[in-house]
Amino acid sequence: MNFQRNRQREMPEINLIPMIDVLLVILIFVMITTTYSKFSGLEINLPTADAQQNKEQPEEINVTITAAGETMINKIPVVGHDVAAIQQTLQRLAAPGKEPVVIINADAKAMHQAVIDVMQAAQSAGLSHISFATQQAQR
Repeated sequence: MNFQRNRQREMPEINLIPMIDVLLVILIFVMITTTYSKFSGLEINLPTADAQQNKEQPEEINVTITAAGETMINKIPVVGHDVAAIQQTLQRLAAPGKEPVVIINADAKAMHQAVIDVMQAAQSAGLSHISFATQQAQR
């Protein structure tokens, strides 16, 4: 038996307003509970001290290596480019009793071998404190 012969079928419809309300509540919940800060390291509280800073600065020997491979120590050109000549100059400039800091100022286009030669000469001269001078990148 078909009781619905003359009745027209109603089309089902989806009510979107309650669904939008639920999605907005979920979005608000996510925005409140999410942290947007990015930590790129450990948070460390360093100890404090009331000691006076040491007024005495360590002696410095500035070694400059140009892009052409020339080596200058304290703005004086080194005659030979070999390790022995650099070592003799470093030993002559190092004050007895104090160990100076050797600061290497190498051009960005200098040969890597020239920098290694200076480091080897400093080690042979008994100078173990070596530092490299750099500059900040231009933006």
